[in-house]
Amino acid sequence: MNQSNEALLYLDDLHVGQRFTSALFHIDENQMKEFATEFDPQPFHLDEAAALRSVFRGLAASGWFTAAVAMRLLVTGGLPFASGIIGLGGEIGWPNPTRAGDTLRVESEILEMLPSRSKPNQGIVRVRSTTLNQNDEQVHVFTAKVLVFKRAIS
Repeated sequence: MNQSNEALLYLDDLHVGQRFTSALFHIDENQMKEFATEFDPQPFHLDEAAALRSVFRGLAASGWFTAAVAMRLLVTGGLPFASGIIGLGGEIGWPNPTRAGDTLRVESEILEMLPSRSKPNQGIVRVRSTTLNQNDEQVHVFTAKVLVFKRAIS
């Protein structure tokens, strides 16, 4: 679900307090387990019985799977930056587990804009993206610095 060029935003189009909401993504248990098998093979991501005995008290998606889903939602329209989402670092948290059957969305807010002093065609935008499940519980929060470019003057 890529957006048309008219909907893409440049640094000139952004302001502090601006908000964006992504589409929805349904969490499938098989996808959760496939990701965990390859990238985060811990018992509470793969085995229901082990997960019940863990702090999660049930099968939980890897936080990195949740982060990957959030990134997909941002890239496919949740954060429509014309230059793409070029991350420069940030702070990440997982307040609650993501579970099979959850439906996630990402809500983002522009927190700060810092124009570049040495490169006037770009700036750094600090944005907080909060991934919420169908019960409005936060499952992933990422506050990132993103490189954003101004509209090219022809």
